[in-house]
Amino acid sequence: MYTLYYSQGACSVATQVVLRELGQEIEIVDVKKIDDFKTINSVGAVPVLIDGKKALTEGAAIMLHILNKHKSSLFPENENDRQQAIQDIMFANATMHPAYGRLFFLAENINDEKVKQDTLNTAAESINQLWKIVENQLADKNFLGGDSPSAADIMLTVYSRWGAYFPVDIIFGEKTTKMLSAVQAMPNFIKTDEAEQAMSAK
Repeated sequence: MYTLYYSQGACSVATQVVLRELGQEIEIVDVKKIDDFKTINSVGAVPVLIDGKKALTEGAAIMLHILNKHKSSLFPENENDRQQAIQDIMFANATMHPAYGRLFFLAENINDEKVKQDTLNTAAESINQLWKIVENQLADKNFLGGDSPSAADIMLTVYSRWGAYFPVDIIFGEKTTKMLSAVQAMPNFIKTDEAEQAMSAK
């Protein structure tokens, strides 16, 4: 069994969904209920995955660890396809995730409302450019991984929901919208949302 430290709705959602897709048992721990989470991860960020005696940090590193450890359609064995899957995971984690992260930073650190809105709009424009890249990649397939969802599709779907927290327009193309809806309809995605909601109610 794995232990996963998470924050509700955060990028740790993707880790939970993938672990469930891999058929793994998970104990989830809400970091808000930990007195000093930085004793577990000095950076203070989720996810943190406990695998035996190892405490793993950094979302993309954790994702690659579990995908390498448990074979599945989420991570192809063919060398070329696997390299593309890794690239997609890194795009999600290192490019799209920080782009959304700027929205949170700006909203929390700018007091002047007009300046805040202008900078949020600029950040949203950058995000929309990234979603155009995703739309282009989906031109001839349903998911980044082909006919079935990949880990990157799951990661991007989690991030896509964050725009709703801000007064900005995030624009998804037709193919992207279809992909995001399909991923959110996955039983293990729904199960993860329900598990987090149940934990927050305790």
